[in-house]
Amino acid sequence: MKKLSVVVSVYNEELALPMFYRSVKPVLEGLSWDYELLFVNDGSIDGSLEVLRQLLLLDSKVKLVGFSRNFGHEAAMIAGIDYAAGDAIVCMDADLQHPPECLPKIVEKLEQGYGVINMVRTRNQSAGIIKNITSLAFYQLINTLSDVKFEANASDFFVVSRQAAEVLKRNYRERVRFLRGYVQNIGFRKTTISYEAHNRVAGESKYSIRKLFAFSMNTIMCFSNLPLKLGIYAGAFAALMGMAVMAYTLCTRQGAPSGYTTIVILNCFMFAVLFLIVGIIGEYIAVLFSELKDRPIYIVEETGNLGGEKER
Repeated sequence: MKKLSVVVSVYNEELALPMFYRSVKPVLEGLSWDYELLFVNDGSIDGSLEVLRQLLLLDSKVKLVGFSRNFGHEAAMIAGIDYAAGDAIVCMDADLQHPPECLPKIVEKLEQGYGVINMVRTRNQSAGIIKNITSLAFYQLINTLSDVKFEANASDFFVVSRQAAEVLKRNYRERVRFLRGYVQNIGFRKTTISYEAHNRVAGESKYSIRKLFAFSMNTIMCFSNLPLKLGIYAGAFAALMGMAVMAYTLCTRQGAPSGYTTIVILNCFMFAVLFLIVGIIGEYIAVLFSELKDRPIYIVEETGNLGGEKER
């Protein structure tokens, strides 16, 4: 019998975890595959770890990987992929926004031979109009800047086969990363399943506006070097402006355009472009610096029901 590994990232989900377990357990029991339910505790500071320890005692199918501190959602998903023992791996959240009812459809697609399944949101009940608009704008921007074309509204709810997971484990170990982008970029036979994101059953979203902005910047840095070329475009634009001023001077025979305001505006504009380019270069250097330090993506403090699996 094949095995399905369900990887669940947990950060301060004390109230949601019991409801998630009660919702996902019957669905997993009804599958034609064996399964394991692997929770990755991302340094929770509430009672999430105690809830997970209780689940370990109640159910041998429940596994635990506990971080020494908070390393972030992406690191938790990577750790889950590293420790999962199944023939296919499903990554999902513990807040039930990713509906467990999709698991039978996922198994059906896996049995048809698909190696990568992208779960695409058709609607997000908990997101407001601003978040939906910014999400759409983000995917349009990254698809414009990058050679890789991403599935719009794809989420951190995705599925990879064991073969695809091995590629992620060996070759995609960046410290600054966009895991759902890597999943769409590694190839293999792909398909999509649409779902409607439910409201959170408890707690609040862990992604603030600041974190979402930083996440978006990291994504662009991972998949596009086009911003580095802004200096060339800005230089060409400045040259065209200079030629326009020269042509104006020759045609009107009035000398250089006069006016304090014109000079100040031009200077401010050019310095703004210059500082923007310097800032972009700085962001890329920061990414390089993070990679050169080669620090661990995550540190495991404890494990449970993994059969003596070594820490990574």
